[in-house]
Amino acid sequence: MSRSIRGCATTAPSRRATACPTWRQVWWFVLEKRFWIYTKLAEKDRLHRQVPHKQFVDGEGLLYLGRSHRLKLVDEQAVPLRLANGRFALRRDALPDARAHFIRWYSTHARAWLAGRVADYQSRMEVTPAGVKVQDLGYRWGSCGKGDWLYFHWKAILLPTRIAEYVVVHEIAHLHEPHHTAAFWLRVERAMPDYVQRKTWLAEHGIEVEGI
Repeated sequence: MSRSIRGCATTAPSRRATACPTWRQVWWFVLEKRFWIYTKLAEKDRLHRQVPHKQFVDGEGLLYLGRSHRLKLVDEQAVPLRLANGRFALRRDALPDARAHFIRWYSTHARAWLAGRVADYQSRMEVTPAGVKVQDLGYRWGSCGKGDWLYFHWKAILLPTRIAEYVVVHEIAHLHEPHHTAAFWLRVERAMPDYVQRKTWLAEHGIEVEGI
């Protein structure tokens, strides 16, 4: 007797028989959709978790490419915010607009760093993006827009290097495949064989870099 999924009849009296998917077909469907399912569950979890917010006080740690740098409030310096000697230095008179200064600093450095990573991967992934733009994308780390533009959230620069690189490869792959199909994930895997571990880390720990 051939196997069938519970609740799906192999024969139907008085009407045409309904074809049931085989276990192999079901397995491949789940396999192809597991990343999408996992991502959506992780996003739902993120929406219900408390996001930590920075207070911008002396000694507070702020991330840059996965490393925590202590904040030091200073009385005088040429620019409101800079990273020097392993510390973020914020001028005291800029403290009321500290968040805006950090977003501006992160955005500037993210644009240069992400563009560099895109340049590293685009040849091996056989695609030429129109360019890189950095902005606030809400709950998305990246997006592939019209005209082959790649968009990245400025917070991507807070992620560890290997995770931020995964975000880059993910969006470059979308220039070939717009949806998260098996073909899409195959392209990601070819460029980054350990992408599953990186993707899992992002889903589990991405919340940790969101509170600015």
